[in-house]
Amino acid sequence: MNRFREKLQRFMIGRYGTDQLGRFTIGLVLVFIIINMFARSRIIWYLELILIVYSYYRMFSRNYGKRQKENNVYMGLRFRAEEWWKSWKYKGGQAAHYHIYKCPKCGQKIRIPRGKGRISIHCPKCGTDFIKKS
Repeated sequence: MNRFREKLQRFMIGRYGTDQLGRFTIGLVLVFIIINMFARSRIIWYLELILIVYSYYRMFSRNYGKRQKENNVYMGLRFRAEEWWKSWKYKGGQAAHYHIYKCPKCGQKIRIPRGKGRISIHCPKCGTDFIKKS
């Protein structure tokens, strides 16, 4: 077993290996395999095959620069998606407890607790007073 491992390690010297994009594509392949167990679709099967070939191509590639650029693009997209999800969750949590109103004069957003009835709101930016229902 050690001999096989040594041969594999020697083979992988100078090759790119795995990264976050590679792990994502393998995870996507596993999801498609599970879906295809029930759906039995040839299109999904081809997608699985293409993703497996692509992930092995990236893993055995010797072009570090290009693979790193691909991974950086993926990480940027992933960061944007995670930030969008966090802001969406935060806004959803805020909406349960607060109303967010905009000042009619300057457009400043003002957060008001729910359930206080009709109240006068004072804009901290421009000093305008307006009445809204909380």
